[in-house]
Amino acid sequence: MSSTELPGVRAAATVTSQVNAVRVAEGEQLRRVALPGLTLTVRSRPPARTGLPPALFVHGLGGSSQNWSALMAELEDSLDGEAVDLPGFGDSPPPADRDYSVTGLARAVIRHLDAAGRGPVHLFGNSLGGAVATRVAAVRPDLVRTLTLVSPALPELRVQRSAVPTALLALPGAGPFFSRLTRDLTAEQRTRGVMGLCYGDPSQVTPEAFRHAVEEMERRMALPHFWEAMTRSSRGIVDAYTLGGQHGLWRQAGRVLAPTLLVYGGRDQLVSYRMAHKAAAAFRGSRLVCLPAAGHVAMMEYPEIVASAFRDLLRDTAARRDGEG
Repeated sequence: MSSTELPGVRAAATVTSQVNAVRVAEGEQLRRVALPGLTLTVRSRPPARTGLPPALFVHGLGGSSQNWSALMAELEDSLDGEAVDLPGFGDSPPPADRDYSVTGLARAVIRHLDAAGRGPVHLFGNSLGGAVATRVAAVRPDLVRTLTLVSPALPELRVQRSAVPTALLALPGAGPFFSRLTRDLTAEQRTRGVMGLCYGDPSQVTPEAFRHAVEEMERRMALPHFWEAMTRSSRGIVDAYTLGGQHGLWRQAGRVLAPTLLVYGGRDQLVSYRMAHKAAAAFRGSRLVCLPAAGHVAMMEYPEIVASAFRDLLRDTAARRDGEG
């Protein structure tokens, strides 16, 4: 895929302040960025000091920018971090074209980076966000300094049984079906189910964090586009898994030039742990961190370890660059 297939829009974005029910951690700020046909909510944490390099964090299917709050706090002494709510997720409304494909979401990230003029950034992605970040890094290397992927949703030949329901969301009519199937579940039950699927050890979640997650679940379920975003994004993942040739995600992984950090969890029920070494071979010169006790969201479960691994990448990349200079 050539960079022209994901065009950048360099027109200035319209930025407005935002006050609503979305939770904002201490030290964070939310703003809304409006581009033609696209509006994104962006969560930022002012860096500990001026002059730090910019970073952008991209969440996974069903997630939001809140998934990165803990890691952003850990890295505030190293990065000027922003996390984006992908179109239709978090507090971002659906895209005007209703394109939830991996390419469409990558285009949204590229448009935001081009309009903001913050690139190149240290780009982070989890799950679906990992697939999106891979595509961005492959087609627009000028926008990416380093790439950090936490359990990236890259094609697997044998999908884990626990991931099958997510894949079934991609089927036509799945949204209304799952809505009817789960309509009697409380927000607490839904949240426990999600945490049981995503965390290596759900008991690590504090009562306060669980309460916040339940409140966010209630807010999201009330959104009219909730199931549309989930089903179309799931379909986008399935389509990306079946796409071959130069458009395939594994082929694009091999084209990534940015130094890459890969983080996999040994208890991940959505992205198989066995894919870690395939990914390490695909991303040339990458470094791999495997956390046996982590699940699908290591940046939420072990933010200190992920932050330390990223600082090592940052330090080694700087040393290599100085040596070449």
